[in-house]
Amino acid sequence: MEIVVSGTRPTGILHLGNYYGAVRNYVRLGEDKNVKGYFFIADYHSLTTHNNPAELKVLVKQTIATYLACGLDPEKVVIYVQSDLPQIPELYLLMNMLAYKGELEKVATFKDKIKIHKENINAGLLTYPVLMAADIIIHRAHKVPVGKDQEQHLEMTRNFAKRFNSRYEVDFFPEPIAYNFGDELVKVPGLDGSTKMSKTGGETNAIFLNEEPESIRKKIMRAKSDGGPTTMNQEKPQEIINLFELMKIVSTPDTLAFFDNAYNNCVIRYGDMKKQLAEDMVNYLTPIRTRINELINNEAYLQRVVSRGAEEARESAAKTISEVRKIMGISYF
Repeated sequence: MEIVVSGTRPTGILHLGNYYGAVRNYVRLGEDKNVKGYFFIADYHSLTTHNNPAELKVLVKQTIATYLACGLDPEKVVIYVQSDLPQIPELYLLMNMLAYKGELEKVATFKDKIKIHKENINAGLLTYPVLMAADIIIHRAHKVPVGKDQEQHLEMTRNFAKRFNSRYEVDFFPEPIAYNFGDELVKVPGLDGSTKMSKTGGETNAIFLNEEPESIRKKIMRAKSDGGPTTMNQEKPQEIINLFELMKIVSTPDTLAFFDNAYNNCVIRYGDMKKQLAEDMVNYLTPIRTRINELINNEAYLQRVVSRGAEEARESAAKTISEVRKIMGISYF
């Protein structure tokens, strides 16, 4: 059975890009009887830049609720909070002994983060890839669903696993590879004309999974567009491609074909297209929004889910740590 591990920083309610880029595929993995999935809320990782305890508590609960509302089944996958596994910081400590300052300073995300957080360049930012490696290899994972921005971290995880195996002359840790969803991976564009929907693009760039209908309508009506085509079958600029890509996700094929034909014949009215897209987006997200709100108000159920997940995840993690201690010679009796 293949072991797949992935975590999400608790940033609250996810947006449509998060759903298609990650969570929807987590749900599919949960349906695969040949895969054992571990999906966690990476609250330790958030501490490198997050310093509001009350807000963190809310964000963790929102992220768990969003996972469940999107279809992750706690009967089929293991859902837990990172900090509920004491074995992770222990493995993090041990793997830090195999990580070198020079290689950590070269990590692209570290360079980016210290530019943004000049007042808070802490050791956690520097050793972020080591903690990520511990998250993954604590379950001796084979595959990890990652985005482009995390590929370097995954390569470092492979290096740490290989270095451990070589240093202690064992074949203990698998070298995890990126999980490739191939054609199933849907990239969701932003409303600002960018090719990727993200929070960093600002609140108006993304549609959140719990967004109220009126807010969705306003955002889509303000989405970037142009003056319209001037010649038949004119090539679409990026901002118009984005509108059609969003429509491809939430609208019917007939609706998409109608507006595509109107564009190619220079008779498209963007106002009408955006109104249709907004209504289709509202209808698409309403069941998820409703479920998120129900779950957030059911703290007892959320706690049961993560408590059960933590128990199962700790069992896996404890086996790994026990073996690692023996291999490293820190198990004395």
